[in-house]
Amino acid sequence: MTARSTSVTARALGPGQEWWRRAVVYQVYPRSFADSDGDGVGDLRGIIGRLDYIAALGVDVVWLSPIYRSPQADNGYDISDYHDVDPTFGTLADLDELIAGLHARGMRLVMDLVVNHTSDEHPWFAESRASKDSPRRDWYWWRPPRPGCRGGEPGAEPTNWHGFFSGSTWEWDEASGEYYLHLFDRKQPDLNWENPAVRRAVYDMMRWWVDRGVDGFRMDVINLISKAVRPDGSLPDGAPLPGPSRYGDGSPHYTNGPRLDEFLHEMHDAVLAGGARDGAVLLSVGETPGVTLDQARSITDPARRELDMVFQFEHMGVDHGPGGKWQLRPLHLPDLKANLARWQEGLAGAGWNSLYWNNHDQPRVVSRWGDDSPEHRVASAKTLGTVLHLQQGTPYVYQGEELGMTNVSWSQIEDYQDVETLNYYRESVAGGASDGEVMAGIGPVSRDNARTPMQWDDSPQAGFTTGTPWLSVNPAYPQINAAAAVADPDSVFHHYRRLIELRHRLDVVVDGRFELLLPEHEQVFAYTRRAAQTLLVVANMSSEPVAVDLPGQAGVLAGELLLTTHPDGAPADGDRVRLAPWESRVYLA
Repeated sequence: MTARSTSVTARALGPGQEWWRRAVVYQVYPRSFADSDGDGVGDLRGIIGRLDYIAALGVDVVWLSPIYRSPQADNGYDISDYHDVDPTFGTLADLDELIAGLHARGMRLVMDLVVNHTSDEHPWFAESRASKDSPRRDWYWWRPPRPGCRGGEPGAEPTNWHGFFSGSTWEWDEASGEYYLHLFDRKQPDLNWENPAVRRAVYDMMRWWVDRGVDGFRMDVINLISKAVRPDGSLPDGAPLPGPSRYGDGSPHYTNGPRLDEFLHEMHDAVLAGGARDGAVLLSVGETPGVTLDQARSITDPARRELDMVFQFEHMGVDHGPGGKWQLRPLHLPDLKANLARWQEGLAGAGWNSLYWNNHDQPRVVSRWGDDSPEHRVASAKTLGTVLHLQQGTPYVYQGEELGMTNVSWSQIEDYQDVETLNYYRESVAGGASDGEVMAGIGPVSRDNARTPMQWDDSPQAGFTTGTPWLSVNPAYPQINAAAAVADPDSVFHHYRRLIELRHRLDVVVDGRFELLLPEHEQVFAYTRRAAQTLLVVANMSSEPVAVDLPGQAGVLAGELLLTTHPDGAPADGDRVRLAPWESRVYLA
């Protein structure tokens, strides 16, 4: 094993216990980023070849989605070996070179940590499954059928919980005569964190990666690791779901469970507190679906020694309709503003949030909440970036977001590969929905929107591969690509670069108190950040021009115009601002 690198010199951050407060993270989805060998799948050597591009954006951290050995049932979030790289992506030597390349450029590497579950092909699970007497039987959640029921029959499952990807969370294992729990795909059995041996094995694995040079972890669905176990070892049913479904909502019994704080504190002291390098602590980011504001504040309060920040999802659901994510409604901007402001105010002074619009599980924001027409795509992508990046928290840029990449528009299910999308389609059609109806719901929200290959240039396959890509390239690549964006000083790429520079340079962006202005306005998103200086962000989040008064802000509006999407925009008149469609401005006084 290669010794860990000690040459990290964070260009804008310096050492310190909370260096990440001023940092910006860039997420790489390896399968779709850059293919070095022409097999149609992105790989580590492809990422290595693009490090100068990432560095030019000015980010401080690269978060790498899973590259561990995996059967790829859920694109790597089903891990069969935590200590090796999947051959699809390369080798451990390639990863060592990537870490060294990042460190040499003053950036850090955060690995995806997936420890709520493993693959069913992991040796731990194979041993657990082999026999009820296996020493590792209790490393997973095994339970017999319901009393009086025959295993494998509908309704015999130990609980009525409905899975994240569809169907029951329990899979019948004929050989051993019991069910195992999987909150996600059946090939992703949940680890039993109640077992101390499981936790020790996870911490040992984490230390192994830290010793290899990794600078932190983004922890997949980490707030699901504690289940609400009854004294007799059973798990409770969930409240019945609406309609004729036989399933129930089990989430109250596995989300933010009773021992979550204990487990996270134990992990912190076992791994994270001892991982400092060059005076900078490891970064810990918890993906926490269903977390409340109070819980997030508790988890990220530095005094509690758990995690540095959370990914929470409330703002990602403000446009969900009665059918959830598959039935979007038009965005009502006051709802989004109210939600973001609540988290800004609620975490101030103790907790810390991740700021994001996009990731590998979300559709492209410029298509979802912006305007991806040729007329407004660039301005709306810039403005969406502006209103997000200048809030308090650590911003995350998902690959291609800095280009204003858009959703795809596919008309047939055969074009999709995402397991969640495919399961939803099958379940909906089997339930009587028409193909057209289901496809209309899938198009705007499928996770494959985020997973189309990175658009590097206007050559065949967008410069992603010389072969056939594993997922079709977005046909917009001749116009939307990295080569064109880097060459254009007025591009989305350079706007994001300037936003990142502001966070590095201005203390008010890091520590300033947030105050929402015009909360009920349906077109304008405006807020201030106040510390020794005052920062004012005012943005037209619509495709129509607008004029607004910002009472009390005339002094700030007379200050320095730091950044704007429209350099030729009309100057402020006292506290009145006229904005073109998707125009945003940042003032400092």
